[in-house]
Amino acid sequence: MTGDHYFTAEPTATARPREVEFTVAGREYTLASAGGVFSADRLDPGTAVLLRKAELPGRDVSGPLLDLGCGFGPITCVLADSAPAATVWAVDVNQRARELTAANAARVGAAGRVRVAAPDDVPDGLTFAQIWSNPPIRIGKEGLHELLSRWLPRLAPDGVAWLVIARHLGGDSVHRWLAEQGWRVERHASQKGFRVLRVNR
Repeated sequence: MTGDHYFTAEPTATARPREVEFTVAGREYTLASAGGVFSADRLDPGTAVLLRKAELPGRDVSGPLLDLGCGFGPITCVLADSAPAATVWAVDVNQRARELTAANAARVGAAGRVRVAAPDDVPDGLTFAQIWSNPPIRIGKEGLHELLSRWLPRLAPDGVAWLVIARHLGGDSVHRWLAEQGWRVERHASQKGFRVLRVNR
């Protein structure tokens, strides 16, 4: 056993490479994964709900997109496929996750349109047309509020954020908190115990 979490910067868990297969919007994906990253053995159920129920960007979307907490990169790869004119920023504190996301972007032919970065390496002043996240609830309420308070203000004025949060892990309380912070929040969908939230200025 190790003390690693998926939000550990440099996981020490044995990598044990594997592949994860899933289908989104009619396209089949086979992505590389490894131990020490979030949901290493399968597409996380919350991520699956998010990608199924949120409105994927269209081919006309060109502004920068953000996958916040990218893990091994399933959201990044789907966004890069859906919006070939956009640049996708894949951000994660976990170095192994970033390496996997970069490799998976190459697998789907999107290496030139994906920027993989640690949080502090995202350029100041860069704003995003869309932010997508299955946020790391396990960091605790205070940590989650800090995370969202840091990144949601980087939405472009007409941008949209898509979040998925399990109801039993605080999906409704996060909805209320965001509204209290002045964001326009809509429960876009609910499925399998998850809330998909659409957030605008």
